[in-house]
Amino acid sequence: MYRFLDLIRNKYFIAGIAFLTWMLFFDRNDLMSQYEYHTQLNKLQAEKEFYLKESEKAVRDLNELTTDKTKLEKFAREKYLMKKENEDVFVIITEKAKK
Repeated sequence: MYRFLDLIRNKYFIAGIAFLTWMLFFDRNDLMSQYEYHTQLNKLQAEKEFYLKESEKAVRDLNELTTDKTKLEKFAREKYLMKKENEDVFVIITEKAKK
């Protein structure tokens, strides 16, 4: 018991506890802020991976469209409903079932 009281009365121990308390709870970079920064970093890294994959996909599609005429024709027909001169285009829209 006497050693415990001496430890509590020690000015270095008190200063160390005060410093740890300040750094863990009251500082600008406290534990909660670090956790929020870490989760935000993970979210941004996931977004970065997603956009890199989408960018690669767009570049690959652009390359296919500029080099292959059949792919370009297929793309124009599907996206912009283009047709040849002697063709008719029928667009079928399926309705969702009402609840």
